[in-house]
Amino acid sequence: MDDIQVGLVGYGPSGRFFHAPLITATPGLRLAAVVTRDEERAAEVSAVYGARAVPDVEELFGACDLLVVASPNRTHVPLATEALAKRVPVVVDKPLARTVEEATALVRLARERGVMFTVFQNRRWDGDFLTLRALLEAGDLGTVSRFESRFERWRPTPKGGWRESGGLEDIGGLLYDLGSHLIDQAIQLLGPVRTVYAETDARRPGVSADDDTFLALTHEDGARSELWASAVTPLPGPRFRVLGSTAGYLKYSLDVQENQLRAGLTPDQPGFGVEGEDRWGLLGTEDAATKVRTRDGAYLDFYRGVEAAVREGAPPPVDPAGVVEALRVIEAARISAEQAIVVHLG
Repeated sequence: MDDIQVGLVGYGPSGRFFHAPLITATPGLRLAAVVTRDEERAAEVSAVYGARAVPDVEELFGACDLLVVASPNRTHVPLATEALAKRVPVVVDKPLARTVEEATALVRLARERGVMFTVFQNRRWDGDFLTLRALLEAGDLGTVSRFESRFERWRPTPKGGWRESGGLEDIGGLLYDLGSHLIDQAIQLLGPVRTVYAETDARRPGVSADDDTFLALTHEDGARSELWASAVTPLPGPRFRVLGSTAGYLKYSLDVQENQLRAGLTPDQPGFGVEGEDRWGLLGTEDAATKVRTRDGAYLDFYRGVEAAVREGAPPPVDPAGVVEALRVIEAARISAEQAIVVHLG
């Protein structure tokens, strides 16, 4: 069968290091064109992927079977809306939208038009998250009472740009960026959220968007999630610390796939997504804990799911309706941080 022709909007870090290599490594997909006006990036697109570089998204409509939106956050909703209205299947990078209202409208439009629509929540395929999910499904921790999750980095010097200094209309800051992943993972593991408390700060000089954020969530079943996203952490805490009624799980270090992609390793090469034993987590109690092999990371599974959804009508790899629930938590977190209150979700 002919490959699905993919048009990629944006060749910044997300398009360059995540989407382009993952699309290229997925059987049945072909990266046909990339929207970028940067001459060096255009040359790289042609040399590395044999794809056309075009200056405007309008050139993709009618020429591509699938649109991937990896452009600045403020463009996600208008570009996805235009594509869905034209009945073009769409992948949108996170965050899907700024508000629940915008995201809900996109989900409704996709259903009305009968078009495949999904969101790139790739951290569902982190190796450590896959490992933790398997442990919970096997009952190895008993009943979970507390889930701690961190995306912490040490970036004392700001890079500049809209992610750090843009206004609310730019949808910058860590709450919308890494927070989208942290909240999504918490909901995937522990279910719907009942209450939200948040603290958001801009710690570095010249930065106006949040770069140091904390959320405390209470889930419907009473379990609590404590989530950290920070660019000002000299000594990061554990990636996961999960407390259950019979055992805990403690894991340091971030998933290896992002660094491998940035280093030029392709997702179909041997060793991609494989974590060394020195980074494995511990399962047990303070009296007896054993290493647990980290499952191989599997970002490629997202685009395999996209290919099946477009070609065969399979369910999308990420249901966008579930992403709306994470945005509901983000909206509540903004209110909580601004007013220093606990927000109860109806």
